Amino acid sequence: MTDVSKTIAIVLAAGRGTRAGGTHPKQWRMLLGKSLTAWSVEAFMSHAEIDAVVVVHHPEDQEMIAQLPAAVRFLYGGANRDDSVRCALKALKDQAPEYVLIHDAARPCLTQSLISRCMDAMRACGAAAPAVALQDTLWRGGDTVEATVDRSDLWRAQTPQCFSYQVICSAHAAATRPATDDVQVVSAAGHLVAIVPGDADNLKVTLPGDFARAERILRGRMKLRLGNGFDVHKFGPGTEITLCGITLPHKAGLLGHSDADVGMHAVTDAVYGALARGDIGQHFPPSDLRWKGAPSDIFLKHAVQLAEELGFYIENVDCTLICEFPKIGPHSIAMRARMAQIMGLDSDQVSIKATTSETLGFTGREEGIAAIATVALVSR
Repeated sequence: MTDVSKTIAIVLAAGRGTRAGGTHPKQWRMLLGKSLTAWSVEAFMSHAEIDAVVVVHHPEDQEMIAQLPAAVRFLYGGANRDDSVRCALKALKDQAPEYVLIHDAARPCLTQSLISRCMDAMRACGAAAPAVALQDTLWRGGDTVEATVDRSDLWRAQTPQCFSYQVICSAHAAATRPATDDVQVVSAAGHLVAIVPGDADNLKVTLPGDFARAERILRGRMKLRLGNGFDVHKFGPGTEITLCGITLPHKAGLLGHSDADVGMHAVTDAVYGALARGDIGQHFPPSDLRWKGAPSDIFLKHAVQLAEELGFYIENVDCTLICEFPKIGPHSIAMRARMAQIMGLDSDQVSIKATTSETLGFTGREEGIAAIATVALVSR
């Protein structure tokens, strides 16, 4: 880490999680297209007050961490939870942050509001953690009930558990026995820990059935937006055209203020439309000479970046080119690959296909090419 970060989130992902079943440790199993760890990491990366994220992982999980954002810092964990936390705290020592938030990777349903509440309490008290008050009657017993336990002061602990860096470091340095979480370590050192009202949906995935519940929670929060784009460019002088980022020889060129990539323009407008942010002309006016002859990937990259800034990712793209010639089929794979590269997607998220208008209309008369596109955006 080259810069001092005021607040760092430590995501603990080094455990083996065998009770959840499956062929991978639970924190690396997929949920709605992302691992549990990725959901947890993205929650912190999306929060304006978190300066950096550290993922503590097992040495055998190198392949798994490749799916996480490059901005994340990765560290090997220890034999147990305490050791993993100490590994992270030690790694941060040279450029110590002011605060750290320690979170279980297997809690993928973390919300921005819960992070904020925990941080507010941490700044006021030096240590804070979320918890949910018990509502069920509690019994003590074996095969039969022996006693009813008073639940009035009992809580179910959650993460992120949040501390002043100095407080958590000194507490771990003084620890003499294993602990189940960091609140136990800090409390044993004599420091008060504020209880923050937790979130019942902030569950820790532990058993196989927990995956279904977590999926229901996350799916319920996701926002889906659809956008469509339509564009037309007419033929003019030239010997080649650019379609979906691929230059093809042709008996004519396409006329336009930029490079006239009608397919890329339709996709770009579909992204802007899904965001309710106008169209290409509003962001890149044709009256501005800077865009004369410009490659259309400038426009598409801007639309994709805007989607990211507004909290959405692109799930898939479907673009149809409408023309008699050139034939699109032989070039569709290259077009899909190029569009995916520009948008930061996999090729199987991009569909490029073509149809004719059966010699009807301006496309049938080979006066130009039209394109229609649909894009699906999903909230992060």
